[in-house]
Amino acid sequence: MEYISSDTNVWIDFSIIGRIELPFRLPYTYVMNSDAIDDELLKPIGIRDELLRCGLVRVELTIQEFELAEEFGPRYPRLSIYDRIALAISKSRKIVLLTGDGALREAAKRENVTVNGTIGILDQLLEGNYINEGEYKLCLLELQKRNGQEVRLPKSEITSRLQRFNN
Repeated sequence: MEYISSDTNVWIDFSIIGRIELPFRLPYTYVMNSDAIDDELLKPIGIRDELLRCGLVRVELTIQEFELAEEFGPRYPRLSIYDRIALAISKSRKIVLLTGDGALREAAKRENVTVNGTIGILDQLLEGNYINEGEYKLCLLELQKRNGQEVRLPKSEITSRLQRFNN
């Protein structure tokens, strides 16, 4: 089982489209710092409990991860403490970082940490036959409908994937 360190925004995307359980079909164990779970997963109401029920795993920081998160502060001033913690967990444990946050994705790139996001997870679900094309398209259409409001994803990425179904 592969572990993935997660930020909050991907979970919010899946919650908004009513598909929070989908990423848990993949053969991954999603981990998140316990404090981040308690402090960041407050809205939409019930998201924290739903994610924990689906299988999100609470993890505590090691001393090295704490120190690394502290080091990231001056280097990446746009990142919140919980963004820095998610990055530190990914880098230290050599696991993928799950996020859609632009500043966090850029920091991960600079730290040589592999990143995945909402659209990447959807692609993996389709490619692995965990969802069918109909469900994939429905998710993309729901994301597209809410994009620019509750969801902030690259419009071109959604559009290019939906165009596959128009041919």
